[in-house]
Amino acid sequence: MLRIGLTGGIGSGKSEVSRLLAEHGAVVIDADVLAREVVEPGTPGLAEVVEAFGAGVLADDGSLDRAALGARVFGDDAARRRLEAIIHPRVRARAAEIEAAADPGAIVVHDIPLLVETGQGDAFDGVIVVDVPVEVQIERLVSEREMSANEAQGRISAQASRQQRAGAADWIVDNTGSLADLRSAVARVWKELSDRAG
Repeated sequence: MLRIGLTGGIGSGKSEVSRLLAEHGAVVIDADVLAREVVEPGTPGLAEVVEAFGAGVLADDGSLDRAALGARVFGDDAARRRLEAIIHPRVRARAAEIEAAADPGAIVVHDIPLLVETGQGDAFDGVIVVDVPVEVQIERLVSEREMSANEAQGRISAQASRQQRAGAADWIVDNTGSLADLRSAVARVWKELSDRAG
């Protein structure tokens, strides 16, 4: 089994790279999806979040109100660390279960937005970083996610820098071009992964 970490800054197009790798046959384990799973209504994860941050982080239907929680932890390092201490171990445990169920010869891609920030690079056989210039990230966040330029800049600044991510990368996928360019870049990386897994 080849275990690969996939990361990239917000607005870099990491999700598209993840989708393309899955098309090639990778078993993709998406940390964002798992982070939502581990705090679904009725889970111990959600109960612990409410215990830590109060009932104000719940929506009317009893689910987690992500915006309310985000407002509580964004810009407050201690609160963010407290939240991560609840979520991250559960996400890692769930990811390990999914990986254990994969075919022994599989190429397993762990899609982890904060891979560099959480120091997980060395846990994998290789790391793919999806990269675009900061101005492209801002442009995409403003046009696709309706953030203000300041909000976009704040989110980008809260993550690892391009240089930090590049330092952890075995492969850098440049996503400033067209979708066709991206497909070609991902196909090249997939060939190298397949050869290595061979």
